[in-house]
Amino acid sequence: MKKERLLDNLVEMLKIHSPSKKEGEYAKYLINLLKEMGASIYLDEGYLQYGGDSPSIIAKFPGDIEGDGVTLAAHMDVIEPNLNVEPIIEGNIIKTDGSTTLGGDDKGGIASIIEALRTIKEEKISHKDIYVVLTPCEEVGMLGAKYFNWDKVPHDMLPSKNMIVVDNAGDAGIIAHSAPSKYDIEISFQGRKAHAGIEPEKGINAISIASYALSHMNIGRIDDLTTSNISTINSEFPSNVVPDICRITGEVRSHSEAKILEIIDSYKKLCDEAIEKFGGNYKLDYKCDYPVLKPKDDLKFAREFAKVYEEINVPSELKVIGGGSDSNIFAEQGFNSIIIGVGMNKVHTVEEYLEIDELLKTTEAIVRYIKRNE
Repeated sequence: MKKERLLDNLVEMLKIHSPSKKEGEYAKYLINLLKEMGASIYLDEGYLQYGGDSPSIIAKFPGDIEGDGVTLAAHMDVIEPNLNVEPIIEGNIIKTDGSTTLGGDDKGGIASIIEALRTIKEEKISHKDIYVVLTPCEEVGMLGAKYFNWDKVPHDMLPSKNMIVVDNAGDAGIIAHSAPSKYDIEISFQGRKAHAGIEPEKGINAISIASYALSHMNIGRIDDLTTSNISTINSEFPSNVVPDICRITGEVRSHSEAKILEIIDSYKKLCDEAIEKFGGNYKLDYKCDYPVLKPKDDLKFAREFAKVYEEINVPSELKVIGGGSDSNIFAEQGFNSIIIGVGMNKVHTVEEYLEIDELLKTTEAIVRYIKRNE
């Protein structure tokens, strides 16, 4: 593993602008790089369905040992503002001048994957098949993963089901293995218009209906593995009109989809109470944005990777997290994912920075994992 080469590659990638739906230039860079490294490439065109400009990439590095191998995954898009990034290296930290995000989420993960692959090739390490899956639009609802057409992937390019997703915030050693499902909810309350100054008693205020329901909803931290949030309330009328429409949106997350549906059902009952009190009506819609992520092997894969961290004196922690990622989507296709970190901090802000030593630790761990499974 070569630290200087890893950092040079990372800085080069950070300077390529790749916001969600506009990762095309960065994807071309990665495709050319992976081909130069000896990979076979398959490109999924799911982006045509949601207006992006970048395919999802599968790269395969054939092994010289039989077995299922491993998949290394990351995403190509970054959070704005990210145009004209000027990476600053100060000691152990890579950051920006504070006018842009860094894009270490997830270019730090991709740099780690590339350096691990280069090291394996240079050191002529025997290995099983290694696959790399790189997706666009992870930051805007995991669109690359959601629209991936797995039925079109040639059989010999289908990735290994054991997937290491290099996209976790925090230090090396953190191994996330479980993440919640998220349901989006929208409730539209219908009242009745009236002149607010002349005959307000003839109206039914939709904001009042919504307020009653909202004030009784269980929102925030519901239990250790369940959260709920109301994020928008919209009703725009002149002050002399009793508003007849009010819409609210939000989400419910849990590691139990039954618990999510239980919470949503409680919201329905509160809306019924509000209608009984004020009149009017309502419509509640909900849909699953992404499913639960759970280990498919009783944490065997996660514990194997934890041992690798311990071998290089990096304390490991198996963790249940509250956020979703491509891993949740891939879980429906049978992938058994763990999500590991490379030292990303304050992600999604202009204060974002990356710790170099943590990036190096995870890169070494990836190499050692592949080597120990030869």
